[in-house]
Amino acid sequence: MIHSQAIVDPASTLADNVTVGPWSLIGPEVEIGAGTVIESHVVIKGPTRIGAGNHIYQFSSIGEGTPDQKYRGEPTRLTIGDNNIIRENVTIHRGTVQDRALTSIGDSNLIMAYVHVGHDCAIGDHTVLVNNCALAGHVKVGDWAILSGYTLVHQFCQIGAHSFSGMGSVIGKDVPAYITVSGSPAQAKTINLEGLRRRGFSSEAIGELRRCFKILYRQGLTLDLALQRLQSMFHTAPEVQVLIDSIRASERGIVR
Repeated sequence: MIHSQAIVDPASTLADNVTVGPWSLIGPEVEIGAGTVIESHVVIKGPTRIGAGNHIYQFSSIGEGTPDQKYRGEPTRLTIGDNNIIRENVTIHRGTVQDRALTSIGDSNLIMAYVHVGHDCAIGDHTVLVNNCALAGHVKVGDWAILSGYTLVHQFCQIGAHSFSGMGSVIGKDVPAYITVSGSPAQAKTINLEGLRRRGFSSEAIGELRRCFKILYRQGLTLDLALQRLQSMFHTAPEVQVLIDSIRASERGIVR
């Protein structure tokens, strides 16, 4: 299942049923799990571990060293989980020793054409990065987040679980869980109602999160006071606790 015109380094490790298309290059210290399909003209460099059931499309560059000027060729890593779709012309860089020396992508993500994932990023599970989305270094993306086309994310930003960005958003601060943002610079617009409905959140939980949004963004409260009010009003709601935790974890400040 490895095309005769593919180049696979003997120092790489491929499961028996991995498919590699013509003119693809698999470098040393690359591990690829069962059932993964590598189309033609893909370059994968190591140290990189790719799990099972992934599909990587043509002209993608996976596991290249970062152009970050602090990088001096240290043996940093990239890990990609299972069942991800990585479409055409995606670039994903390994980490740097100034951070955790690791770029990581979880399971069941859709990374669409021309997306860039910078060094030391940490992407969760079930995310969607739409065409031409670009993540600078050290960005964290929570589970089920969707970043629409041409979204730009500044380095060190955190994108909360179940959040959503509109097309062309420029994100320079952290996006709390469940929040929809858009604009340049990005501003909070509402709760990601449609996404929460599709994922089976109850009407009660969605209602609580809508009230939380109003407290955070519509009542003119300081962030500390708004968090205190959320904690006192919804202290038994696990969905609200996810929102509160995502805000408390912010180091850059949140989009408001």
